[in-house]
Amino acid sequence: MADPRTTAAQVKGPIGRVGGGFMISREAKAVCEEYGLGPREFYFRGRCGVLGECEADVVTSVAVFFPPAHVEESWNGGRKLAVDRAVELYAEVCQAWGRRKLGGHQGCARIAELLSPVVEQASCVGAPLFAGWRAVPLPADPPARAVQLMHVVRELRGGLHANAVIAAGLHPLEATLAAAHDTTPFGAVTGADVARFFTWPEPYAEPGPEVVAKRAAVEEITDDLMAEVLGVLTDAQSDELIELLRFGDAR
Repeated sequence: MADPRTTAAQVKGPIGRVGGGFMISREAKAVCEEYGLGPREFYFRGRCGVLGECEADVVTSVAVFFPPAHVEESWNGGRKLAVDRAVELYAEVCQAWGRRKLGGHQGCARIAELLSPVVEQASCVGAPLFAGWRAVPLPADPPARAVQLMHVVRELRGGLHANAVIAAGLHPLEATLAAAHDTTPFGAVTGADVARFFTWPEPYAEPGPEVVAKRAAVEEITDDLMAEVLGVLTDAQSDELIELLRFGDAR
């Protein structure tokens, strides 16, 4: 039987990969082309639009791992699309991608059923994007519903992880470089790959042992925090969720 801490460690990979897969999908690209948006303009406007119409600094405060100048440029560039519409479109992309990728997965209804109390009962303190996305209406069909709920849980973990990074005294770029990443939509990638994707300028300094150790501790803390959230599930439900999420990468 999986305890909440084991569950947190086991589900973070598939939830991270599948819950964020729509962000780099052909569905997202089609919206960018239709509305004349750059990929990052739609990404920030759609993902962070749940914060409402606000200044770029507000978005930067939650997009912790991106260079502030890149956030500002992308957010302001996306103002051609009304923020409410951007969120609506981003949710539609999430749902359409879920239907395309997981439409044949019979466990989607149960995944959604198990994740629903996790999302409903979690504290939103320190995770504003989670709070915003939790308020976005869920679709009725199981594949789309399951993926949107995974996206919401992903935002929760992301917010808690950012808090842990800041509390550890790590610069976001240091935290990005000091670990391999297997929770991204790209699957397993290096820290340098992620930093490059986030548009941090190169060259990158090699993280020292102290930074690597801090980053490892941050990961443990994030798992601890997510264990509290997943504690609403019984051990048997946790086992079931872990098994249901073993459908591999979907991109």
